[in-house]
Amino acid sequence: MKFRESLILYASLTSLTALSIDALLPGLRAIGEEFGATPLLSTQHVISLFIFGMAFGELVLGPLSDAIGRKRALLLGLGLYAIGPIIALSSQSLEMVVLGRFLQGAGVSGPKIATRAMIRDQFDGSAMARVMSLMFTLFILVPMIAPALAMGLISVAGWRSIFVAYLLIALILGLWLAIRHPETLPANRRIPVRPRLLLTNGFRIVANARVMLLTVATGLVFGAQLLYLSTAADIFHDAYGVTESLPLYFAGLAISMALAFFLNSRLVQRFGMEAMARAAFIGFAGSAVSMMSACLLLDNELPFPAFLATLFVTFFATGLLFGNLNALAMQSLGEIAGFGASIIASGSSLVSTVFALVFGRFYDGTSLYLAAGFVVASICSLVLAEIGLRSDPSPVRAAQPAHN
Repeated sequence: MKFRESLILYASLTSLTALSIDALLPGLRAIGEEFGATPLLSTQHVISLFIFGMAFGELVLGPLSDAIGRKRALLLGLGLYAIGPIIALSSQSLEMVVLGRFLQGAGVSGPKIATRAMIRDQFDGSAMARVMSLMFTLFILVPMIAPALAMGLISVAGWRSIFVAYLLIALILGLWLAIRHPETLPANRRIPVRPRLLLTNGFRIVANARVMLLTVATGLVFGAQLLYLSTAADIFHDAYGVTESLPLYFAGLAISMALAFFLNSRLVQRFGMEAMARAAFIGFAGSAVSMMSACLLLDNELPFPAFLATLFVTFFATGLLFGNLNALAMQSLGEIAGFGASIIASGSSLVSTVFALVFGRFYDGTSLYLAAGFVVASICSLVLAEIGLRSDPSPVRAAQPAHN
C-alpha cells in the first residue's frame, strides 16, 4: 500500500471518532424530544458516555494490538463498534441509546489506538508528528461536512438513520483495511497478553512523569472541546436562536482546526514539537481568558460574533496541540507503543469525560460555563505540560516475558 493511500485510510479510521460525535449533534434535540431526560441521563450523556466507552476499550485493545498485531485489533474494534448502532437502532429508551453509544465508544478505540500504533511502528519524532498532522488535516473534513449531511439524513429518515450510516461506514472501512493494508508489527516484536507482564509494563508507563503529565494535559484540552461538543446544539439554540444553520457554523469553526493541522505539518519539523505546543498553549489560554473576561463584563451576554471569534481561536490552538501532545507522549513509549497508546488514550479520555460532565452541569443557557471551562482547561493543561516537557525524556523500557 502506497503512503498516500495509507494516509487516507488512517485519516478515515481516525475520523470515525469525530464522525461518531459530530454527525449525531444535529439529532440530539430530536432524541431528547422523543425520549426526554431521566433522573440520571440527558442528551449530553449521548456524547460524553461515548468517550467514557472509549476509555474502557482503549485499555483492552491497546495491549491486544501489541499481542496479536495492529490489524487484527483494529478489525476487532470495528466489529464491536458495529454492535452499537444495531442497539441504538432498536432502542425504545434513552438508556438503550446511551448503551449503544457506550459500545460504539469502546469499539472505536480499536481504530483510534491501532492507527496511532501503526504510525509509531513506521515513523519517529518530528516525522511522526508530521504524519499525524497530515492525517488530522484530512480528518478535519469530517466535522466540516458531517453535521450538514446528518441533518439532511435526519430530515428525510429521522435520527435513527445516522446509526445506519455508522454501521455501513464501519463495514466499508473494515473491508478496506482487511484487503489492502499489511500488518506493521512483526511477530517477533509482539508482546503476549500476560497479566503480570501487563501490570509491570503498565506500572512503568504510569510511573513515567513525562508520559502521564502530557496525558492529563491532553485530556484537559480534549475535555474543553468535549464540553463544547456535548452542549453545542443547546447553546447555539438557547443563547443565539441558531438551529437550521448550525451545520454551517460547525463547518466554519472546523476550518480553524484544519488550518492548524496543515500549518503544524509544515512547521513542526522546522521548529519542533515542544515549541509548537508551547505557542498553542499560550493561544488557548489567551482566547479562554478573553472569552471569560468578555462574559463577565457583558453580564453573560456575549455577542454572537465575539462568541464565534473566540471559538475560532480556541479551536485553532487546540488543533495545534492535538498532534504535538500525542506525538510527545508517544515518543517515550518505544516498543510498547500499543499498550502505551492505550494508557495515554484511556487516561486522556477519562480526564476529558469527567471534565465535560462536571462543567456541563453548570450549563445555564449562556456561554459563561463554556468560558470558565476553557480557562480551567487551558491554564491547568499548560502548567502540567510544561512540567512534563521538563521531565526525563528517556524511553520506557518494556519488561520481557519470562522464558521457560
